[in-house]
Amino acid sequence: MPTSLPPDAPVLVLVCPGGVDGVAEDIAAVVRVDNPQIELRLCTVTDLTGSLPEERDCVVVPLLVWDDPEILAEIGKAVAGHEGAVVTDALGPHPLMAEALHIRLAERGLARADRVRLLNVNSPVDAVILATLGGEQAVISAQPTAVLLAARLTLPVVAASLDSEPGVKVAAERLRAAGAERLAIAPCVLETPDDLLEQAAESIKAGHAAPLGAHGAMAELVARAYGSQLAT
Repeated sequence: MPTSLPPDAPVLVLVCPGGVDGVAEDIAAVVRVDNPQIELRLCTVTDLTGSLPEERDCVVVPLLVWDDPEILAEIGKAVAGHEGAVVTDALGPHPLMAEALHIRLAERGLARADRVRLLNVNSPVDAVILATLGGEQAVISAQPTAVLLAARLTLPVVAASLDSEPGVKVAAERLRAAGAERLAIAPCVLETPDDLLEQAAESIKAGHAAPLGAHGAMAELVARAYGSQLAT
């Protein structure tokens, strides 16, 4: 990302599937602090059309951890009449996302904080379930992130759904059948509704990390998505 941009540089439009309060607002705040040269607008999918700048190009960055086809289709419709709008892919999969997941696990004592690739004799857990929201498509899309996280942890990592079947329980049964007794859930989501994550962890007697939330890696991925379009 260049340290300065011309006045007519594209506007970064950060669009989130839910409300703009909470995690989305926090991520936008971090992007603004780290990249004051970028003009950033935060909006929902519903408000996207009205948030597109007039007579200015813009880069629309979906605040998604995976390429959700329904949400991306809505975004595509919203920007269809704006010739200067470019829509990027979702933020993941990406090594930075795997790094953030690793840190979230370490914060709860569910992973070693370092990346030294040694035998996991002292690892707090035997395997990790990468939990998603969005059904089977989300699980499939999370597979590359599971591979990246497994490489960091040198542990088995499998993706499973929090909101569809077969889900976290089935993944836990398979891992324990393979000899992994101590499990942890790493939610590959920005936030989870109500007590869904806690209930899933309790159902398999496992610990769980916090959602990705406004981790600095998410803000960096937003800035990189914008910067990649400047480069092209």
